[in-house]
Amino acid sequence: MDHPENSEEYKGLQVNAGVTSQSIVNPYLKRGRFRRHEYSAAEMVEGILKGDVTILSQAVTLVESVNPNHYAKAQEVIDKCLPYSGNSVRIGISGVPGAGKSTSIDEFGIHVLERTGGKLAVLAIDPSSERSKGSILGDKTRMEKLSQRKEAFIRPSPTAGSLGGVARKTRETIILCEAAGFDKIFVETVGVGQSETACHSMVDFFLLIQLAGTGDELQGIKRGIMEIADGIVINKCDGENVDRCQMAATNFRNALHFFPMPESGWLPKVLCYSGFYGLGIKEVWDMIYLYIDFVKANGYFQHRRNEQSKYWMYESINEHLRNSFYNNPLIAEQIKSAEQSVLGGEKTSFKAAGDLLDMYFTQMKK
Repeated sequence: MDHPENSEEYKGLQVNAGVTSQSIVNPYLKRGRFRRHEYSAAEMVEGILKGDVTILSQAVTLVESVNPNHYAKAQEVIDKCLPYSGNSVRIGISGVPGAGKSTSIDEFGIHVLERTGGKLAVLAIDPSSERSKGSILGDKTRMEKLSQRKEAFIRPSPTAGSLGGVARKTRETIILCEAAGFDKIFVETVGVGQSETACHSMVDFFLLIQLAGTGDELQGIKRGIMEIADGIVINKCDGENVDRCQMAATNFRNALHFFPMPESGWLPKVLCYSGFYGLGIKEVWDMIYLYIDFVKANGYFQHRRNEQSKYWMYESINEHLRNSFYNNPLIAEQIKSAEQSVLGGEKTSFKAAGDLLDMYFTQMKK
């Protein structure tokens, strides 16, 4: 390329052509050298039972995969790990965004590890974007103390469109973690404030984190999530906020009296604490262990787990039927034309859905 600076008009000034820009990738790099070893199902199960966190992470990724080719292998791993599961205490933690769930889990986890020992798995569920389908998966950055402990395993997972703030595969992930020797499981939900039954149906104790100043007693009663909470804790009870937290705790206790007595026979308790300063953590855990002892003594603990297994059987049926419908070649071919019929006003949404279902069931009978 000719530079005007090299003309006679600019005598004494010369600009060289320069060199061709080089690739930022090392030309001698052998990509195959960094290819990750793909474990068989038997190798994964063996590694999980030995407590290998790397293999456990790969197994969780396999279970969460939406690739149909991974389904059979994931089910084999889960089935072989199932006999070694069920020996942990599962705790669900939910609350409004900004309530301090991740910070509290960091303090809760350190306290319980130092108090009882053992191993702790934290399954942090991160909301997925409806537009890009991506998730930040950054909750681990708020768990600075736990992330440095060898006996702690923190796994962020995307919701991937699941309702209830819990990933579809969280139930299977719990089984893998228990098989790997984790005797305490934390499930942190998105904290949407609604449809939290999915988390409630996979944990032994459901802890709801609240903040002071979120509404009056009537507002507390209207929140359906309070009906399924086994314990309510009010965070950020420190400094000048102590009086407001104590007042909020009184309001929540009064609101709980409007609910019928839970099936477990346990009246949810309301406590105040500070996750940032680590105040009141012991009292929260005393409440949790008191509840576990209470429901184990009256038989509700096993009853709840049996009901959860039944619930997830039906959920699995629904998911398989849904996948079978949308992966059907005939439905995939006709669904676009059905969309156009609805958008063009030729059919109602219900009529178009009914025609597609009739088409699907007719093909299934053949």
